[in-house]
Amino acid sequence: MEISQGSAVLAGAETTLHAQAPVGKLKRAKAVAAITIGNGLEYFEFTSYSFFAIIIGKLYFPATGDIAQLLLVTATFGIGFVARPVGGLLLGAYADRAGRKAAMTLTLQLMALGSALIVFAPTYAQIGLAAPMLIVAARLLQGFALGGEIGASTSLLMEYADDSSRGFYGGLQAVSQNLSALLGALTGLLLTAVLSTAALEGWGWRIPFAIGLLMGPLGVFIRRNLHETLDDGPVAGGKRSQGSAIRTVFAQHRKQIVAGILLTMGNTAAIYITLYYIPTYASKILHMSMSAGLAAACVAAAVAAVTAPFAGKLSDRIGRKKVFGAFCVLLALVIYPAFRLINAYAMLELLLPTIALLSFLTTFIAVPGLVMLPEMFPRPVRVTGMSVVYCVGVSIFGGFAPFFATELMALSGSKLAPSWYVIACVLIALLSLPLIQDKAGRPLD
Repeated sequence: MEISQGSAVLAGAETTLHAQAPVGKLKRAKAVAAITIGNGLEYFEFTSYSFFAIIIGKLYFPATGDIAQLLLVTATFGIGFVARPVGGLLLGAYADRAGRKAAMTLTLQLMALGSALIVFAPTYAQIGLAAPMLIVAARLLQGFALGGEIGASTSLLMEYADDSSRGFYGGLQAVSQNLSALLGALTGLLLTAVLSTAALEGWGWRIPFAIGLLMGPLGVFIRRNLHETLDDGPVAGGKRSQGSAIRTVFAQHRKQIVAGILLTMGNTAAIYITLYYIPTYASKILHMSMSAGLAAACVAAAVAAVTAPFAGKLSDRIGRKKVFGAFCVLLALVIYPAFRLINAYAMLELLLPTIALLSFLTTFIAVPGLVMLPEMFPRPVRVTGMSVVYCVGVSIFGGFAPFFATELMALSGSKLAPSWYVIACVLIALLSLPLIQDKAGRPLD
């Protein structure tokens, strides 16, 4: 499903490919497919955890009370993001030194190793405290890998695009991420439909991670012939080093770091509440079935995957900042009444269209926000710079969004607290816009 839909999008994209690229149209289309499919495989492995968070919490993080267990399992989901800034820094610098292709191959291998740990980890009942420690280790490893993946793959996509199509290409990155989330949620729906509760909790929940483990070598194979774009740009002194990329980013691009983190704060908070937190929220807070929450996640991911290229093209046409700012305001106005609605009427017939609307608005924030990040930095330090700001922003405000939302509910006693969190994040993100130069239609440095 992911490959076929991605290919259809790519077929329509050929008219946007520029003649000055270092490879032909067919090779470029294959390269973009390799980037997005490989990225999707990594996101499938990483995000599958969120769709089985309730079962994993029961098996690995025993606690008294729904809120206490929910805090434990959402904190562990967030732990996967703790290592992302480190991975973004080290693997991003590696990509700026050794090349985007080498870094993306390494991230696929590390992600598969993290999935292997989850697949074979004994439960708390079997080995006690060592069990949650294995899960935490696996999440840290996966976070480290994904921290390096996003900067390298997004930068490579931007470098394949021309000045008038970078937003569209950024949309393809979002398509791959959301198709992987859709595939993960559909896998969860299928497993809950065909397996008994005992079988699902006994071994069925491990299947998505086993799929990710088996697909890792496929991702490496698909990316083997990627054209390396790092050497297409100038390098001062003719040399690159991992240390110089990191030093340059922190010494010469402090304003971009601040702006990038603020920018990422808004789109990731919205994404992780409306997509990855909703299955757990629907089950634990709205007391709906697990399949209802997964169905909502499927709708959110499908809407985002379909609309992402249009969000990118709109940002190419009228500018990234205009699209990002307008939809931040719209989401801030809509999300509170949306949460009031699904809490007042906890029915699938209302949950699905409500989540679809929130996902639509979020996508028009996420895509231009993602595209602006690599556009902030020159080619020799692009992956390092983007990886740092994106991973820090995602780690704090996205990965821990479910935990923060749950803690806000515990402190306030209000089930509407997740909407407060998103409103605060998207409004603060608007502060980044005066610090950013909109490069829609302009050459990259």
